[in-house]
Parts: sequence; structure tokens; C-alpha cells
Amino acid sequence: MRAPKAAPAAGPTPALRRAPVQQRSAERLARILDACAELLDETGYEQLSTRAVAARAGVPIGSVYRFFGNKRAMAAALAHRNLDSYAARITAGLAALPAADAFAVIDTVLDAYITMKRTVPGFGLVDFGIPAAAPGEATGDEDPNLRVADRLCGLLAAPLGRPVDETLLRKVLVCVEATDALLRLAFRTDPAGDPALVAETRELLHAYLGPSLA
Repeated sequence: MRAPKAAPAAGPTPALRRAPVQQRSAERLARILDACAELLDETGYEQLSTRAVAARAGVPIGSVYRFFGNKRAMAAALAHRNLDSYAARITAGLAALPAADAFAVIDTVLDAYITMKRTVPGFGLVDFGIPAAAPGEATGDEDPNLRVADRLCGLLAAPLGRPVDETLLRKVLVCVEATDALLRLAFRTDPAGDPALVAETRELLHAYLGPSLA
């Protein structure tokens, strides 16, 4: 089997029609995405609308369309923001470790994700990717789990002095796919994340990924 190709490096959010230049525009964009996240929890993705987001954010509907062509692009931008926030949480967590061993690094990555599942608005529906497209609806977005795996590789490897290569990317991608499925089950079973299933997920990651990071 061929190794997966790495996702593009982090950069400007591709879903944006126009990147904010001024501080005021950046703050308006943040309010729009905050409103989008809140409404996802309240109404779900299917009932989400750009008009409702504009009303919740307290901005003209034209401000939403200045940044996004439709609600899917808006949700995609929220997903990219979530990934940036996740990477920042991991970086801070790793910096606080007294010693970076493989298991501690894995725990930091897993715990940051679980915390976001529990506390970040809209994250249950839009974490790092957007819901499946409706028939005939274009996504314009790369595989979110591949993007997450690519981002995580550098974060995992750097504190351990482990080079990033195709083998590590493949193993991290397997872990991302498995963790995504297991934690969806854990949070369906218990809104706070079923502790037994979370523990099983942690054990799986230690056993499978730990030796590759040692």
C-alpha cells in the first residue's frame, strides 16, 4: 500500500473569500465563527443558515458573504480554526510536561481533544471537518483526518527528537481514524465521554503509536 501524501502545510483558511486585514475585520470574522459554533449546537448543521449566523453575530448579512460564499464554507472555516486551536493546546500542554516521553505526549494530544469535545461550542458537529456534502454539493476541502494527522506528526515528533517520515504519518493517520470513531462512540454513549471507552482509546494509542515515538 502506498503511503498517504502529506496534507498541505497550515496557511490561510481556503474557505475564506477574503482574509481579514484590519483588526476590526478579524474581530468580525471571529464573531461570525463564534455564532456559527453556537448555532450548530442549537439547531444542527442542516438548519444552520448564514442569515441566522449574521443575526446572532450582530453583523449585516453582507459581512458574512464578504467572507463566505455559503454555510458550508463558513463551517469549513470553523473547522480550520478548531484545528489551529487544537494545535495551540497541544503545544502548550507539551511545553508544560516535566519530561517528554512517548506516553505523556500521546496523553497530551488525546486529552486536548477530549477537552475540546466537552467544552468547545459546535465541536460535536464540526470538529476538524464538515458534515458530508448533500448530493451535488461541492466541498472544496481536503480529507480532514489527513490534515489533522499531518499537523499532529510534527507536534508529536518534535519534543521526542523523532523525525517525521511516511511511516509516522501513516501510523498517526491510523490513530486519528481510530480515535475519531472510538470517541464518537464514547460521546454518543455519554455526553461527557464514556470513561471506559476513553480508557480503551488511550490504551490503544499507547500500544500502537507509543513504540513508534520511543
